[in-house]
Amino acid sequence: MNSRKLFCTAVMLAFTASAIAQDGGLKIYISADMEGIVGVVSDAQLAPDGFEYERFREFMTAEVNAAIDAARAAGATEFVVSDSHGNGQNLLIDKLPDDVTVYRSWPRELSMMAGIDDTFDGVIFIGYHASTANTRGVRAHTMSSANITSIRLNGIEMTEGSMAAAAAGHFGVPVIMVSGDDAAVAENQVLIGNIEGAVVKWAKGFHSAETLTPEAAYEVIRTRTKSAIDRIHEFQPYVLETPIELELTLKNYTPVELLGYLPNVERVNSHTIRFVGKDIIEISNFLSFVDEFRIDLQP
Repeated sequence: MNSRKLFCTAVMLAFTASAIAQDGGLKIYISADMEGIVGVVSDAQLAPDGFEYERFREFMTAEVNAAIDAARAAGATEFVVSDSHGNGQNLLIDKLPDDVTVYRSWPRELSMMAGIDDTFDGVIFIGYHASTANTRGVRAHTMSSANITSIRLNGIEMTEGSMAAAAAGHFGVPVIMVSGDDAAVAENQVLIGNIEGAVVKWAKGFHSAETLTPEAAYEVIRTRTKSAIDRIHEFQPYVLETPIELELTLKNYTPVELLGYLPNVERVNSHTIRFVGKDIIEISNFLSFVDEFRIDLQP
C-alpha cells in the first residue's frame, strides 16, 4: 500500500472513531490504583498514616480527572470509576465530576473491576504498578505485597492489570490505556496487548523513581487517553480460555495448609495451591476471599 493510501485509510479510521463517539457517546470504566501515581515511591504517600498521603490523594484524583476530561473531549459521555487502592477510600469524590459513579471500599464482587459489564466501550487503568514477579517497578506486587508471591492463570504470570483486563474481557470490553511507571506500563502492554501507555515516572528501585511533576503527568495522561479514544475500535478484549486454572503462591505455610482442606482446592506444594474456576468471576471472587477473609471480621 502506498503512502497516499495509508494516509487516506488513517483518516477514514479516525473519522469513523470520531463519528461513533459523537453519535452515541462512549461509556468508559476507570480503575484507579495508587502505586503508579506520579511521585509515589513509598508508604509515606500510600497509607493514611503517611505524612504525604493526603496530598497524594489529590494527585490521584487529578490523574483520574485528567483521563475523564480527555476522554470526554474525545467523545465519551459516561464514566464509572473504581477506587482500587488500599482501603478503597482514597479518591476525593467531591473533586470528581458530578456525573461520575464511584465504587469504594471492600469487599465487592470483581474487586478492582466492580460494576464492569458489557455496556462499556473501554477501560482505562490509572496509577497501576508492576507485578510481584517483576524485578523492576515501584512497589511492585500483585494484590498483596505482604502475603502473595505469585498469581498464575492458565500458566501465565499475572499483574493486577492483566487480571482486571480479563474481568473486562469476560464482558467483551477492551482495556485501552494504562498509566504508571515504565515497568508497569511495559509489563501490561506485553500481557494485555498494544494499549496506550502513559508513563509518569521511571522506576529506579522498589522505593525510588525518576518522576514527572504532577501537572506534566496530567498532560501525559490526557494525551495518551485521547490517543486511546481516537483508536478505540482497534483494541481487542483480553480473554482467558475457560475453565481457568489458578496457581496461587503465598509467603506463609499455614494459609496454604488450611486452604488445602477445601475440597475444590489442591495443595501443590508447601506454598502453592491450585483452584479451577469456570470463569474469571469465580477466580476473582476466590482470590478476594483468600486475601480478605479473617475469622474475626466484623460486623
